[in-house]
Order: sequence, then C-alpha cells, then structure tokens
Amino acid sequence: MTTLIRVILSFLLLAGTAGGARADFADGKLPDGVYHCEVYLLGLFFNLGDITIKGNLYSGPVTFGSAPQAYNYQMDANGEISWLGPLGGYTSGGNAISMTQATLDGPGAPSFDIIMKQPDGAFTASTCTKG
Repeated sequence: MTTLIRVILSFLLLAGTAGGARADFADGKLPDGVYHCEVYLLGLFFNLGDITIKGNLYSGPVTFGSAPQAYNYQMDANGEISWLGPLGGYTSGGNAISMTQATLDGPGAPSFDIIMKQPDGAFTASTCTKG
C-alpha cells in the first residue's frame, strides 16, 4: 500500500511540475501584434500609446503614426522583459523602467505590465494588452 501511494504521489508531482512550466515563454518572445498601453489614475484610464511587437523587436509607444525605429527586447523563461532601447515616456524625463512582466496564459489576450519609477521615487504601473 505504501509503495502504491509513493508511486501515485510521484506521478502527481511529476505531472504538476510539467504542467506548471510556462511553455508560452519558452521561445523568449511575445506574440506579434500591437499592444495598447493604459494606466489607471484618479478613476480614469489614460492612453499611453501603442507598442508594436514583431519577433524580437519592439517599437513605440506611439499615439499617432508609427515609431521611427525598432529596438530589440529579451524575455526570460519567467516572462520578465528587458527593453534594450528607449521606451518613450517610460524612459525619458528622469523616468526608468523598474520591471516589465508578461502574462501570456489565461482567458485574456496576451499582455504585459510595465512598472515605471518616476524621478520623485514613486512607481506607476501600466498594462499593455494585445488588440
């Protein structure tokens, strides 16, 4: 009986470990497309522009037209994104990116959250969702 329980527990542990892996992050890329970025402040959603993802490149954010240049980005196996170039207002005027975390699984569209540190030390979070 004890051996049977060990075998069952081992199988469940193995299945849980395999199922818990984030296969969506394995290739290190977000799905291609346009991601609309917003921040929620004072009870309202504010548009921060669109970021376009194509392969390992991103451009934007832009509100109108298109970005003049694309830059590389990297995403690790946990979905943390490193932007290897400027990111509009997120990285200008004394602002800096603290962290960007992708969410590819679940019922909603792929998205990522950008945590920006402002010059005064405050943090602001925005969400960019694929349209």
